[in-house]
Amino acid sequence: MKKTDTADLWWKNAVVYCLDVETFLDWNNDGVGDFAGLAQRIDYLAELGVTCLWLMPFYPTPDRDDGYDITDFYGVDSRLGHHGDLVEVLRMAKDRGMRVIADLVVNHTSDQHPWFKASRSSVTSPYRDFYVWRKDLPTNQPETVFPGQESGVWELDEKTGEYYLHRFYRHQPDLNVENPAVREEIAKIMGFWLELGLSGFRVDAVPFFIEGDPGAVAGDEYGDPHDYLKSLRAFLGRRTGDGILLGEVNLPREEQLTYFGGEAFDELTMQFDFVAMQKFYLSLAREDAAPLAEALASRPRLGQPAQWANFLRNHDELTLDQLSDAERDEVFTAFAPDEDMRVFGRGIIRRLPTMLSGDPRRIRMAYSLLFSMPGTPVLFYGEEIGMGENRDISGREAVRSPMQWTPEPNGGFSNAKPRRLTAPVVDDGYAPRFVNVAEQRHEPGSLLSFIRTLIRTYRNSSEIGWGDFEVLDQPNRAVLAHVVSASEGRMVALHNFGPDPVSLELTIPDTAAGTRLVDLLTTGEVTLSDDGAGRFELGGYGYRWLRVIEPGSRRLY
Repeated sequence: MKKTDTADLWWKNAVVYCLDVETFLDWNNDGVGDFAGLAQRIDYLAELGVTCLWLMPFYPTPDRDDGYDITDFYGVDSRLGHHGDLVEVLRMAKDRGMRVIADLVVNHTSDQHPWFKASRSSVTSPYRDFYVWRKDLPTNQPETVFPGQESGVWELDEKTGEYYLHRFYRHQPDLNVENPAVREEIAKIMGFWLELGLSGFRVDAVPFFIEGDPGAVAGDEYGDPHDYLKSLRAFLGRRTGDGILLGEVNLPREEQLTYFGGEAFDELTMQFDFVAMQKFYLSLAREDAAPLAEALASRPRLGQPAQWANFLRNHDELTLDQLSDAERDEVFTAFAPDEDMRVFGRGIIRRLPTMLSGDPRRIRMAYSLLFSMPGTPVLFYGEEIGMGENRDISGREAVRSPMQWTPEPNGGFSNAKPRRLTAPVVDDGYAPRFVNVAEQRHEPGSLLSFIRTLIRTYRNSSEIGWGDFEVLDQPNRAVLAHVVSASEGRMVALHNFGPDPVSLELTIPDTAAGTRLVDLLTTGEVTLSDDGAGRFELGGYGYRWLRVIEPGSRRLY
């Protein structure tokens, strides 16, 4: 892969914000969020500090899987607006220095997609090979993504008497990505949206996407699936120069590196760090930093054109599938004690504030950690104000309730009658009358103000996105101490996973006598001894960001 100009690597220190247009703001009061509403909140996102907006699917859909069942990859769902409304959002975002990416969902289509309707019309249809068909039911079936909701991944089509593959729901038949015609269509889909102004894509369920037919053998006539991923990255590079592929790859570390493209780093640009996310919750449950420290230390070292994306919550269930059974039970017991808080036997359907019983100390410590970990932070809409989930909405969609703008009954999301809303508003201790943007926006002590401060400090600390990472040795099991270092500077971050105050001695490597560590989130500093040691105080669930200031440096912080 050719050397990339660092100016093109905008995503190395971006702030990514994920939202569903359908649940963000309804501007025409029909009960469904729309692009016109999103346009009214672009300034809010810019004020928050967002630099990259990630849009969940907005394409035409029967909406049986919250928009991930698509009937037209080139369209905009009419409930949300039209192409002109989307382009206006893209223009407004660009004017404010904000990039926009969107979900690329090409593992499957809706069973109502014209391609699938043609495919199932006849075994001789030219679209038959757009999907994966079998005359006989395969005996060795891969696991379904949704255990308990789907009993298998092959569904009999009564009309043609053959079975089609669906790794997800039966109404979402898998595309046959080994078919050159399908690959060409996917490239056209990407090219279309890039021309309208997108800066890349969040690629849904990448391993399922590039695997295609589970019965195929890698290296057959279609070639290695990773070669296909390389070709998509190359296509993106030719069309944009600095576009990104942010991949959903929930696999062990050694396999994740493969999806970056190995040492060439010519496949996915970024990957979500599912391993660190899951170990973070184990550390929270145990009040022991060791699981997260080990997860961060185990990250493969990445070349400059690659990056980890850090997150505490996404739009799906909070999956714990990479923990052992015993570890998963620990997290369930701590944060999802009731069975209806869990899903698929592997995940939690709650948002962070409810899992932490609304404890502001733990919530703020968690977000301080999110923004100080090496990599790029990703927020899910509503996190910045501490929204809760709505368990009246079934399954993993419990966290996709309408955004809460004001204390009004509908939270300022819509003036439609509650029964017409695309999803019910939270109606408990996290309801809009208690949690909303309007009341937090000008309150210095609010979570929203705190998140703004974290974002501003993160954006002023380029070493977090660009630097090398090291966990620092120290004696307290509840504390994670780490340093990130780059040519622009160094920063030390301390986080206490326990409820008790901590006083600890810490040695910062490679420091000169007289080096000072200046607090970035509050006032204060620590002067190190000649051997680089200093004493640091942390409150219960406390956190500190400290800039390393060498003697003679003219930096203020």
